Amino acid sequence: MNLKVRLALMNFLEFAVWGAYLTCMGRYLGSIGMSTEIGWFYSMQGIVSIFMPAIIGIIADRWVPAQRMLGICHLLAGLFMFATAWYGLTNGTNSSFGVMFSLYAMSVAFYMPTLALTNSVAYNALTQAGMDTVKDFPPIRVFGTIGFICTMWFVDIMGFQDNQNQFITSGILSIILFLYTFTLPACPVSKGGEHKSLVDAFGLRAFSLFKQKKMAIFFIFSMLLGVSLQITNGFANPYINSFGALPEYASTFGVQHANILISLSQISETCCILLIPFFMKRYGIKNVMLIAMFAWVLRFGLFGTGDPGNGVWMFVLSMIVYGVAFDFFNISGSLFVDKTTDPTIRSSAQGLFMLMTNGIGATIGTLGAQQVINHFTTGTVVDGNFYTVGDWQSCWFIFAGYALVVGVVFALIFRPKKEEVQV
Repeated sequence: MNLKVRLALMNFLEFAVWGAYLTCMGRYLGSIGMSTEIGWFYSMQGIVSIFMPAIIGIIADRWVPAQRMLGICHLLAGLFMFATAWYGLTNGTNSSFGVMFSLYAMSVAFYMPTLALTNSVAYNALTQAGMDTVKDFPPIRVFGTIGFICTMWFVDIMGFQDNQNQFITSGILSIILFLYTFTLPACPVSKGGEHKSLVDAFGLRAFSLFKQKKMAIFFIFSMLLGVSLQITNGFANPYINSFGALPEYASTFGVQHANILISLSQISETCCILLIPFFMKRYGIKNVMLIAMFAWVLRFGLFGTGDPGNGVWMFVLSMIVYGVAFDFFNISGSLFVDKTTDPTIRSSAQGLFMLMTNGIGATIGTLGAQQVINHFTTGTVVDGNFYTVGDWQSCWFIFAGYALVVGVVFALIFRPKKEEVQV
């Protein structure tokens, strides 16, 4: 089989595992009485991202080939996901948060490092084949997003959004990918004195960048913007589903197929990646970052003003805006780090950027958002179905206001040199 096709299939499966539950898990948790704890489940992704990728990366660098490590992690992630599903199925609304959360946390702890491992396997295979990673990898990576969207649709159409079968779907895909890793090209492990120190492996050397005012401001704002990253993954589905408690919205497409509606966000994300070179060249890095920040204001504001009926166009527009909000900051921020840091700590600096956004920022964001939502909403059962109802609009406007303040302050404070904002 063609190498690019093999790597595209690996990426498809990698993100299909995640797409099975990431956007609808909050709805399932609500149905078993854990609507006030959704934030903890989503924050776990950020918490384990702080240390697990580095630990697994050290093992893959020194002792276990990356493609083999990828398989082992997916085997364990899949088994723990099956255990989570089984526990939820057998206990239902009597499920203990502690047990459910622990099983899920173990699965996520082994899944999150595989995001980096799939990149390592792909880069290694392309390099060994004499291909250009910059040119050849992005089209391969797009199949990951396609996989994510496919399982979102599958779970929606099969009626798994509010039950444990979304976890079973994820577990099955993890096991399939575990088996598939035996067909992937072998990756080398370090043989001699080129081992990274623990300081390098955990990206700690990059913390010296905080001595520079410009970089300190950038990383702090990366964390502040990272607060927004997982909010809609955790709470968009329960919010859209909550309209089902109102007779006039109960039969609308959005309520019946919230996951398919939300998948427009991932479709937008795929398209917006293609727009980034144009915007970077025309407006520069700082302005592209600002566009992303104000796109988050629109993302949340449109959620607050829309509905699945006549206002569904606002939901659709919010999904389209998501691609700009998510991609423009993550990719432009990564490029800014690449252009302004010394080559000797560039990898560590990229790790620090991810730590601040997807680790610390996203963790604080999901837990903070949960407190806001707990304050303004409550769970209720209508016709045998669970809904989280209340003043959702205030929640979304609070999130939009937060993003607006971050964007305005960033515009005023962050002043990189001209040569650093043009590409």
